[in-house]
Amino acid sequence: MNLLFQIWGGGFYLANKTLLAIAEGKSRQSKRILKMSGWLIYILGVPAWVIILISKQNWIAASIEVGGVPSMVLGLYSVYKESVSSPRSLNIFAQAITCTSLALGVGYSIHVYGGINSVTQCLEIGVMVGFLLGSYFLALNRAYGWLFFMLMNGSMATLMFIQSKPILSIQQLCSLGFVIYGFMVAIKTKKRKTFRSSAL
Repeated sequence: MNLLFQIWGGGFYLANKTLLAIAEGKSRQSKRILKMSGWLIYILGVPAWVIILISKQNWIAASIEVGGVPSMVLGLYSVYKESVSSPRSLNIFAQAITCTSLALGVGYSIHVYGGINSVTQCLEIGVMVGFLLGSYFLALNRAYGWLFFMLMNGSMATLMFIQSKPILSIQQLCSLGFVIYGFMVAIKTKKRKTFRSSAL
């Protein structure tokens, strides 16, 4: 069963990063379809990750998986509506859930472990910051969201390696490659658009 959850969670998350990275630089319609698929497939992978992380008592990482869902829904909505900005109420809701998840996850971990006193907790904090801010900024079509995803993937790959989850560790390293690719393409696309605008 443990192997099944690793394949489910790892496969869906790798597909998410792959689709989002490939979407950068594509034509408008292709980009829209790829991004919608990426956000949706990520949401479907959340249950497996939550089960895996809770089983290892990674409370911070588990809470951010749940807390990141509104940002994923925000991303899905923005792409579906083909809008750079999202409704203020949805944006506030996503921010509130994100902040609440941060507080609950860190608070409970500190309560259980008597403070931040382990390597795994530090790695979880890296995952937390990278995941929540990366998801939020990418949902708003901000290229630097990819930088936070790099932090997340690196931290999670190390955490899974330490906790004897080799499939998930390899998946995170593969995801990191797609994240770096996505960031490079997003920056090139942004520069190209800026150049065109200035030329006009």
